[in-house]
Amino acid sequence: MGSVNNVVKIETIKDALGASVLEGGGDLGTEVEHIYASDLMSDVLAFGKPHSLLLTGLATQQAIISAHMAEFKGVVLIRGKRPKDGAEKFARDNNLVLLSTELDMYDACVRIAAKEGKTQVGPLADAVAGKSDELLLSHQFTIEGSDFSKAGMVSTEIKSILKKIGFDPQIVRRVAISTYEGEMNVVMHAVRANVYLAVTPKIIEVIIDDVGKGIPDVEQAMQEGFTTATEEMRAMGFGSGMGLPNIKKNSDELEVTSEVGRGTTVRMKFSAE
Repeated sequence: MGSVNNVVKIETIKDALGASVLEGGGDLGTEVEHIYASDLMSDVLAFGKPHSLLLTGLATQQAIISAHMAEFKGVVLIRGKRPKDGAEKFARDNNLVLLSTELDMYDACVRIAAKEGKTQVGPLADAVAGKSDELLLSHQFTIEGSDFSKAGMVSTEIKSILKKIGFDPQIVRRVAISTYEGEMNVVMHAVRANVYLAVTPKIIEVIIDDVGKGIPDVEQAMQEGFTTATEEMRAMGFGSGMGLPNIKKNSDELEVTSEVGRGTTVRMKFSAE
């Protein structure tokens, strides 16, 4: 369950989600302070704050009652669901706005984040916000070293987020390739890494900050064909020595810093204009 800590009108959320109004059309100007996404009503009751909006796949009266008990201002039903067993009447009788969107939970959260500038804790967000237009989205991911079964999942998710926001396909491709190369380097050579994504209308930045053995000679590692990959990694199709060169080729700005025995930080910047 997540929340966006910005005051926003329900009408703004309705427009971002392309949602239809089922109840409370006259109250779309109501402001909410948090937006929660959850199908666990016990969590809503435990952690929900007053003056919030609930995104849920539960089209039941109990979901609407839970929102009311938590003093929420409205409910958005995802995946085109329609209310059941008296939910509409309860919303109407208790002055709750009730919306329905065809989007699934993930897509709805991405749309809201892009519209309202959802931010999460990370070293990149403040830096980007201070030198560009409004921050559209900031997110943190984790990569585990040596886990080839999940290799590429973070870069795939970042690609999906940028596509849904509506960036030019060529820009999305460059970010995806660079992030994937960085992710594979973590899987092959590091213990784990945090990945920070920050998006503004003009700039997309990605930081991959790993804990690992580090790079003794960054300049050498930037040379095409240089690799320290094992034969096992090569047999899987990785470690051809094109990782950092590919990142440099596809990014507009690249900074690589490393400390032997501690880890490596790769900072990539892409112009979205």
